[in-house]
Amino acid sequence: MKAGVRGFLIVGLAVSVLLAFWISPLASSSPDGLERVAGDSGFSETAAEHGLSGSPLAEYSVRGVGSDSLSTGLSGIIGVLLTFAAGYGLFVLMRPKSPERK
Repeated sequence: MKAGVRGFLIVGLAVSVLLAFWISPLASSSPDGLERVAGDSGFSETAAEHGLSGSPLAEYSVRGVGSDSLSTGLSGIIGVLLTFAAGYGLFVLMRPKSPERK
């Protein structure tokens, strides 16, 4: 990987992590569109608990962290890192093999 591309990826990842940590806690706590329609239509009371509601990052928070904003910020960082790792892994698997790399 060229130094320019590597630097771009590192800076992009760093900016994404910082934004995820500082901006995630500022997200609206109001219901999203689907939750709003369910509440307005009167069927939100019949909703079942999601199968992953007990997962470590459920509700955009990290289980075991006392501060809500810190928990949400850490959840954002973990999400950015997992997304970057998945994207980078796919890139490595899908890029064509060059003749000089065997």
